[in-house]
Amino acid sequence: MTDPDTLFDHIAADLAPRGVTAGALFGARALKAHGKVFACLNGDALAVKLGVGTPAHTEALSLPGAELFDPSGAGRPFNDWVALPAAQAGTWPHYAETGLTGLGG
Repeated sequence: MTDPDTLFDHIAADLAPRGVTAGALFGARALKAHGKVFACLNGDALAVKLGVGTPAHTEALSLPGAELFDPSGAGRPFNDWVALPAAQAGTWPHYAETGLTGLGG
């Protein structure tokens, strides 16, 4: 498996022509477009804003190890966001693309 930081860099580079820039969310590396964050690294997981109730959100949550993104770790997840573990790194580019598209990008 590719290192999560390296894969994150590849995703950022692939989406850069569409206006995606690197930033931060809660001190974590993040991807943003149109002034809004749509994905971030959370340890070895990629959290992506997919929109609760969307087919992509449901599909992502069905992946082994995927869960709602809870940045505080205190049981208060962001319902629109799904954290995809490193074991699902092969899906990260697809879901990052989906998160960007959800912003209108």
